[in-house]
Amino acid sequence: MKITLVRHGQTDDNFSGIMQGRRNVLMNDTGRRQCQMLRMRLEDKHFDYCYMSPLTRTVETAMILIGDKVEMIPDPRIIERDMGELDGKPREMYNDYKYWNYDYIDKEFGVESAQSILKRCDEFLNYLKTKYTDESILIVTHEAPYRALRHLIRGDKLKGNLLDGVINNCSCETFEYE
Repeated sequence: MKITLVRHGQTDDNFSGIMQGRRNVLMNDTGRRQCQMLRMRLEDKHFDYCYMSPLTRTVETAMILIGDKVEMIPDPRIIERDMGELDGKPREMYNDYKYWNYDYIDKEFGVESAQSILKRCDEFLNYLKTKYTDESILIVTHEAPYRALRHLIRGDKLKGNLLDGVINNCSCETFEYE
């Protein structure tokens, strides 16, 4: 199966450095333009299905990317990380290195652990494996599930710090997944 991961387009909170977590925030005009540019890059690619987080910014991203060409399926397992008390707060309050350490399980500020994100994303990938074999799947999600899915698809060792680079708005990668 072929999996294409996409992070949603920019929101005003992304631009302002505000943690949005699971708040239902719309994309801004820059985000919509990012999606339109990505749509042009993907126009020669065929997708059989599109899975997306149920939050508005991912649904809007998916609509811009593929319109009504394929079935779009919302799935709560690929929703953004629960940011707890940090939701709506400045990004400077969020310690990437601490919260992406696989072994860090403290519920400080109520932030969802890396282990929890990886678990639900692993359940999602296992579901896809049981349902599809040769299909091409578009997954539109958020920064945290994108990172978790990428680690799982690549078969990375899940220990220590899993922070591995920046995942910008409208980032897109395609993987072969068995």
